[in-house]
Amino acid sequence: MKLCLCILGEKEALRIEGETVARPLGIEYPGAFYHITSRGNELKDVFKGQEDREKFLSYFETSTLRYGAVIHVYCMMGNHYHILMETPEGNLSQIMHHINASYTTYFNVKRQ
Repeated sequence: MKLCLCILGEKEALRIEGETVARPLGIEYPGAFYHITSRGNELKDVFKGQEDREKFLSYFETSTLRYGAVIHVYCMMGNHYHILMETPEGNLSQIMHHINASYTTYFNVKRQ
């Protein structure tokens, strides 16, 4: 079996015998620090106003209560955000699923 991780600019793809498959899972362990960034589809704004920013921050709060996330610093821009987060329990994927899925649902329902 031929395995190759191709990195092209900001995009990466895992290829097995010429076929593109999902990229490998990230490394998660207790006490890790992560710089996380996420952008809107097609670089569109994900925060349309102060209410959106406050709602997004409320998901930070619930992630610290539910999953023990420690958010050291964050920056919210119009079309993306950055977070420096510590995961004492090694559960980054659960935390990010909570934040991103909750906010995406809120954002899309609000604009229907």
